[in-house]
Amino acid sequence: MVNINSKEQLQRIRQMEWHLARAASALKRLSSALDKYEEAKADIAALASYYGSNDWKQDFAADEAGLLPKDLKRGVLSEDSIWNLLEAHRELQERMKD
Repeated sequence: MVNINSKEQLQRIRQMEWHLARAASALKRLSSALDKYEEAKADIAALASYYGSNDWKQDFAADEAGLLPKDLKRGVLSEDSIWNLLEAHRELQERMKD
């Protein structure tokens, strides 16, 4: 005879419902993040091509010489910003292989 209302059974069902809700939420967030990542791949490729190129070197030199407008955002000219982004991208690619 099956005891339909045992405490263990009810607790198990509640726990599995919690796992289901948590996993479904995580998968939905991951899917959204992967959509955004797909959109950013072209940006990452453009930055990878730019970093260390002659254009980047010329832009960096112009910044060092004070030839660029003071209000121009120039994070791409720091020696670490693009490298750090590309390194984070590489690390995330490794994680996604699992």
